[in-house]
Amino acid sequence: MGLTVTVQAELVVGKPQVIESLAPAGTFAAVFEDDGNTGYFYALDESIDGNPIVDAVHIYNAEDISDGHIPSNVQIGWSEDSQKCVLLINGYPYGVFDFVGKNGYCRSGFPPPTNHEWSLSGHEWSDSVDDFFR
Repeated sequence: MGLTVTVQAELVVGKPQVIESLAPAGTFAAVFEDDGNTGYFYALDESIDGNPIVDAVHIYNAEDISDGHIPSNVQIGWSEDSQKCVLLINGYPYGVFDFVGKNGYCRSGFPPPTNHEWSLSGHEWSDSVDDFFR
């Protein structure tokens, strides 16, 4: 399975920024947000009325990133079937959403699931995630 990068941007950790990416096909989207204090990655299903956010994973606390002042390259990419997306920072995967399996994954494993349909087993990273985009 290949990866289609739909958005690329420069990130300075702790500087408020929102980076949005629509799946190449379908109604899914992903958003990375640095609000100045934390970085979060959100999964959205635009076919849902009201709030389309179906899951969210914690990427970092700005105060914990010692070299955050150095600009980083952020990319959001999608699987060929537009069912999975990945957040890459400097080419390294930090967050993934599987829209079919209804699960989000991140390196911190935080936060606990809040949606009763998504990430029921939590947000812990799994080695199987690495195979999603091969």
